[in-house]
Amino acid sequence: MQHIRYQDNQLYCEDIPLHELVEEFDTPLYVYSKNQIVENFRALDTPLAGTNHVICYALKANSNVSLLKVLANEGAGADVVSAGELYLALKAGFSPEKIAFAGVGKREGEIEYALKEGIYSINVESTQELQLISLIAMRLHTKARISLRVNPDIDAESHPYITTGLRSNKFGISGDKALEAFRLAATLSSIEVIGVHTHIGSQITKVEPFVEAAKYVAGLVAKLREANILIHHIDFGGGFGVQYADAVRHEAVPVEENNSAIPALGDFVTAVLPILQPTGCSLWLEPGRSIVANAGILLTKVLYTKENGTKKFVVVDAGMNDLIRPSLYNAHHQIVPLKIETYEHEKVDIVGPICETGDFLARDRMLSKVKRNDGLAVMTTGAYGFVNTSNYNARLHPAEIMVNGEKVRVIRERQTLEQL
Repeated sequence: MQHIRYQDNQLYCEDIPLHELVEEFDTPLYVYSKNQIVENFRALDTPLAGTNHVICYALKANSNVSLLKVLANEGAGADVVSAGELYLALKAGFSPEKIAFAGVGKREGEIEYALKEGIYSINVESTQELQLISLIAMRLHTKARISLRVNPDIDAESHPYITTGLRSNKFGISGDKALEAFRLAATLSSIEVIGVHTHIGSQITKVEPFVEAAKYVAGLVAKLREANILIHHIDFGGGFGVQYADAVRHEAVPVEENNSAIPALGDFVTAVLPILQPTGCSLWLEPGRSIVANAGILLTKVLYTKENGTKKFVVVDAGMNDLIRPSLYNAHHQIVPLKIETYEHEKVDIVGPICETGDFLARDRMLSKVKRNDGLAVMTTGAYGFVNTSNYNARLHPAEIMVNGEKVRVIRERQTLEQL
């Protein structure tokens, strides 16, 4: 079900007309659908029923504690990449036995914290890190459970900034060095080698790269077992793509170009399961974006419209400090009116208040014709939205709202001037 949709010419989140939230809480404002989050999680979890698995939500996508509690209550695990994310995961109620700690640059104190909390696995990205974990575990008189992250040199066919599985990327141990690294790990008395970790990228919109990665991992597990390194855990990462163009539809809203159909969430799982299941390993997935992206929207208000003879600008009160993805990646987010009042369209740049030319939400975009004080929704911003906000230009962090049916709850208050 699409929980953010048009109904009676108004944009709703579940049972709430979004213009009412603007009137009550002002803008910029992040809004999330609780039931869309739950539905997305179950779409990934259900195809794995009957298998030994954990769906580990990647906190980097959105780490609001109230949102995390929703997923912890669903039985999710957590994929964390910092001590801060580990702290938030534990605070939200994720079991340590369902937490994996990834990341290419873990500090010594972070490793110690993870070991003391007894998390399931630290995903190791280099032999130097492996040796440091061994020393810390020895000092703590414990044994560190680790999975080695292997870089399989597979092209995820995604944006270069979020591709992680190529030889040229900073992540993991290169495939040709993997066996050597596993053998080293097996000699360390304070290390327990439990698994293989891969992650080839983010916003991957085809199943083929995942199938290729699954075949690689299954082959590597077989080679490791031949070398008497008994692997029983596969962390297959995440990166499942979501729909950004035409996220919501109405006959009055311009249709966006969307040339590729993105697989349903369950399709990503069912494509790799027949390859990975015969290994007999427990299977962990680390989705982030695919669970929360389409469950969130950024609401903003039109401040002014202006023309310079070449372009028409729609100036809104949300800027690159509130949503950096368009400026950073030239990422596309559909932008639609909260109320349908016209069928007229015009080509505009939708820009924010920040003193940077790069402060834009969309360029040369066909948009429903708008006027001052109209409300707009920037769609599919539940992932990598609020987590990347900043106080640039001393602008305040927006509030966050969770909608559950007819219930509305503030899950983060708007920052105040005194908190700067």
